[in-house]
Amino acid sequence: MDNSGKEGSMWWIFIIMLLSLIIASLWQNVSWIKEPIHFVLDPTIGRLIEWNMTWGMLIVVLIFSIITTLAQKYGTDQEQIKELKKQQKEMNKQMRELRNEPEKMLEIQKEIAPLSLRLMKLSMRPVIYTGIPFILFFRWFMDIFTVMGNPKFFGFLSWFWFYLIFVIIFSSVIRKVFKVE
Repeated sequence: MDNSGKEGSMWWIFIIMLLSLIIASLWQNVSWIKEPIHFVLDPTIGRLIEWNMTWGMLIVVLIFSIITTLAQKYGTDQEQIKELKKQQKEMNKQMRELRNEPEKMLEIQKEIAPLSLRLMKLSMRPVIYTGIPFILFFRWFMDIFTVMGNPKFFGFLSWFWFYLIFVIIFSSVIRKVFKVE
């Protein structure tokens, strides 16, 4: 695929995010959204979490981290992202050196803005593939942990904070292993 295909359009990302919000808001009211997800996830991931809530959730978070990392690696142009980050780093270094010269700093800032937008477009592309499935998982998590009485991990963390902390940890390690920018 060429670079333009991997950079994509922000419209697709916007549409997927909008659809994700619509699905999340209709979850309780539209049975054909909620019921198939419960039908598939209750006997699979649900059993894993019932077996051992902490270890089961850690396994689920690890799998999610691997999926998102692979989506990031193969859904983006890693070489182009690496090059753009290198350019951005060089321009930020120039800006620090020119902090006493506001006119030159402004010129560099004008160059950084389109570069940052292009980098964001490239980095957000995997949302097209993962946005809706993850919204469905999150809504399912809300349901099962509500049924379980909103248990706390380690005695004080809700499922959301547990997920967020461990997805950051796992993703950092997995991104290094897979060399993902």
